[in-house]
Amino acid sequence: MKITFCGAAGEVTGSCYLVDTGEVRFLVDCGMFQGGHDADLKNQKFPTFDPMSIDFVLITHAHIDHSGMLPRLVACGYNGPIYTTRASLDLLKVMLSDSAHIQAKEAEWAEQHPERSQNHNRKHKHNAAALPLYTLHDVESALALVEAVPYAEKIQPHANVACCFLDAGHILGSAIIEVWAGGKKMVFSGDLGQPDRPILRSPTPVESADIVLVESTYGNRLHKNLDDTLDEFVRVIEDTRHRKHGNIIMPAFTVGRTQEILYLLIDLTRQRRLHDLKIYVDSPMALAATEITMRHIELFNKEAQALLAWGQERRKELPDINFVQTVEESIALNDIRSGAIIISASGMCDAGRIKHHLRYNLRRPECSIVFTGFQAEGTLGRRLVDGAKLVRIFGEEIPVRASIHTVGGLSAHADQAGLLDWLGHFKQAPQQTFVVHGESATAVQFAGLVREQMGWNVLVPAANETIRL
Repeated sequence: MKITFCGAAGEVTGSCYLVDTGEVRFLVDCGMFQGGHDADLKNQKFPTFDPMSIDFVLITHAHIDHSGMLPRLVACGYNGPIYTTRASLDLLKVMLSDSAHIQAKEAEWAEQHPERSQNHNRKHKHNAAALPLYTLHDVESALALVEAVPYAEKIQPHANVACCFLDAGHILGSAIIEVWAGGKKMVFSGDLGQPDRPILRSPTPVESADIVLVESTYGNRLHKNLDDTLDEFVRVIEDTRHRKHGNIIMPAFTVGRTQEILYLLIDLTRQRRLHDLKIYVDSPMALAATEITMRHIELFNKEAQALLAWGQERRKELPDINFVQTVEESIALNDIRSGAIIISASGMCDAGRIKHHLRYNLRRPECSIVFTGFQAEGTLGRRLVDGAKLVRIFGEEIPVRASIHTVGGLSAHADQAGLLDWLGHFKQAPQQTFVVHGESATAVQFAGLVREQMGWNVLVPAANETIRL
């Protein structure tokens, strides 16, 4: 049996693992690379394998870095089944369509402004990296192949393979996937949530496996505890609104992070730690994603269900939350000079409406930019977090005068302690553990920690490396 690490090896995006048992070939995840020009080129080269040779695909969750290349896979000839959870399927319907829409818009912009496009190749008017990876038609074709599966029930996608999806606690519908194939039990962690977080349940413990692939996004650090995080969150919001009289701009993934931020703002209002909030959620699919979230309250933890009940009883006490839909409504937000909390995608600031809000607010020292999630290398968000004083947005040099805040305790990813705790439930060491979905130095550090503390056989695979088991 062989595993090829087609993505998320030495980096945190592009999750895609090709398993070949000799009898069956399947993918676990089919994600898009994110973070600058190199990511664009890697996406254009996808797939690096024959799509027609794949028997089926398993998707851990709906985030684009895990699912975003499904339409391209189908456009390149794949026509087999795709399995994921019901909530993930609901989310894929809006996320993949939104991804295709953004690609079309950005390709149109690059076509109209070749001299200003970050992907412009001076020798050629057209650059392949600016072309859309797929169309809405490709999205529809991919969605037609998706089959929803329940948590904790074993299914058989192939005569020689069984698998089971377990709650990963990362975003709505996220899954750890157990796979029995080729005489081995493999466990793919997907993205693991931090235990005891808002809204979702903690990751499901797993007790046995021959082969484990574990994420390591935050394998080199510990998150600030939630109480301290909320203190900082409140302090930034109140200071910006009442002392500096500016706006709070919050880049956030439309699925998962946006709903968690809204949950916290409502809960802090219930606690009377915040009041009179004016919140704008500016992402075309955020309303759809939030409505999908509310259709799956059976996946919420007890605290989230209790807050939902409070909100239904005390509607007049809720914050003023506005879901911005049209381009005209989004543009109108630029006229608000103070007091607004603007939550917008993309979470790493490389696409979508957040770039417009940064363009108008970054240059204003009275404003605050609040990052609540991981920022991959090469992204605009990462440059801001790393202290850039000048950034380019839509071809314009923007001075960074707003204050930049990283509220790390709100991450949807398990930190080092959370990852070790999840691995600690295995009753005996797997034959082989692969550390994936982490920047290279982080993955190496976390692998060393697992090797030292747990005595496991651990490897950090290289991009596109094939390892025989």
